[in-house]
Amino acid sequence: MDSLRVFIVEDEKEVREGLKYLLNLYSEIKVARTFSCAEDLIADLESGRDADIILMDIGLPGIDGISATEKIRKIKPEIKVIMLTVFEEPEKIFKAIKAGASGYVLKNTKPAQLVEQLKTLNRGGAPISPEAAGKLFSEIQKETTHAYTDNSSYNLTEREIEVLKDIAEGYNYRETAERMNISSATVKKHILHIYRKLNVSSRVEFMKKVINENLI
Repeated sequence: MDSLRVFIVEDEKEVREGLKYLLNLYSEIKVARTFSCAEDLIADLESGRDADIILMDIGLPGIDGISATEKIRKIKPEIKVIMLTVFEEPEKIFKAIKAGASGYVLKNTKPAQLVEQLKTLNRGGAPISPEAAGKLFSEIQKETTHAYTDNSSYNLTEREIEVLKDIAEGYNYRETAERMNISSATVKKHILHIYRKLNVSSRVEFMKKVINENLI
């Protein structure tokens, strides 16, 4: 498997260089370029440079991370963006997702966990830190009304219900696999089945449906 080509956008030099150093310790990741502002990143993308994933700070000088993500989606829609931030505010999480971010993780995430989240994103998942997922879940819950729907309405198996609960609580593939003593590939298979049965295509759609219909 080729290394994932990653760009980092972070205005604080120590954080930026620290992330680059730590991520490059893993053979699966190649931090190809780093930027202190979104303007330089956008210019680089427009000149033809490419990445698989961009780690994007929200609180950037000039063009902020959320606005930059919107621009990236127009320039290079195939590139996936993960918001990397100290913020857990539901409003920022919603804005980031609406802007096109594919994930939302905190800066204090351990390097090994961040690498797993990057790999999860590359496999089609939508990594979100448990802390951020909890905030998002609570916010959606405030804005929605509950109409109870029995799990049996969707023909979910007992195992799928267990996985569903873990997804809602923000666990990633690896953590769910370890908790259930199954492989990450099996977890991914269950998630695909759950999404298909619930007729959703993203974690946000999934969480709204779970809360609206009181599935857990």
